[in-house]
Amino acid sequence: MQETAAPGVLVSLTELLEARLQCRELPVFSSPQRSGRQRGKQRARLRGRGVDFDRVRIYQPGDDMRSIDWRVTARTGAVHTKIFNEERERPVFILCEQSSRLFFGSQLQFKSVLAAECAALIGWAALANNDRIGGLVVNDQQCRESRPRRNRHALINLLRLIHQANHQLADINPQSLPEQRPEPVNLALRHAREIMRPGSILFVLCDHSAISRLDQGQLGMLAAHNEIVLLPLSDPLEAELPAGIWDFTDGNQQFQFDSREAQVRYRYKAEHMARQQQWQKLAARLHSHLLPLITGTPALAQLSLLLTGHLPRHAS
Repeated sequence: MQETAAPGVLVSLTELLEARLQCRELPVFSSPQRSGRQRGKQRARLRGRGVDFDRVRIYQPGDDMRSIDWRVTARTGAVHTKIFNEERERPVFILCEQSSRLFFGSQLQFKSVLAAECAALIGWAALANNDRIGGLVVNDQQCRESRPRRNRHALINLLRLIHQANHQLADINPQSLPEQRPEPVNLALRHAREIMRPGSILFVLCDHSAISRLDQGQLGMLAAHNEIVLLPLSDPLEAELPAGIWDFTDGNQQFQFDSREAQVRYRYKAEHMARQQQWQKLAARLHSHLLPLITGTPALAQLSLLLTGHLPRHAS
């Protein structure tokens, strides 16, 4: 039975699986440059000194003094240093939001579809690089996980969870959701801390408005031992409204917004810009990458800035 999905409104599982073919247009996935206090700077796949001891050899100029094997040095009378295997993989973890606030879009696709497509592209690119891939899919009320594994089945399982959550958005009655519901991303971050191992890279695909209630403490604790890439999603109409009278609906209720006055448009735009600045400050504090995503531009074109390593890192 062939799957049917409204283009740009709901994502099809076929599209998520075929994102593997689009990844051929990208170079080999390379982990974003790390510039934390303990890791130094690096652009290659290697993540620095690994955890597996390899051998001991004569000390050479440039070797890390902390790796000197003092027992062998004392026994032989010559300075020896320990050699460790370099780790050539890292768990890649994708936090993909599929809540009701993403079920909106004015150009090309809904934010929820863009998030799903980006998750698929990141996942296939990571798997092609022989990295472990897993993630969390969060909606308005619950969080589902796919543990990181280095095989296609793990990624397909994650994509199925994303697909299911995406299609459930069409059946949500906003009236049935509690008004004071918790921030979905915070729920996922708490769960991520429980299952992510140090040295992972976490891609956070969430709504642009999440910054207002985001638990930055949870994210900071994750950033202390992991790489963080922030990918907030928004729509052009959320950034700036043209002058006019706008009718909005959530499928049940309708309301009208009058943006003909310049002062109204200015306040609307200023609120969005304030959120942008909050994201930039957070990225600088975490020493993480920030790539705001917007509907109207294909996912592949936007992610190519990140996966090719051309995206600058925010630094405080």
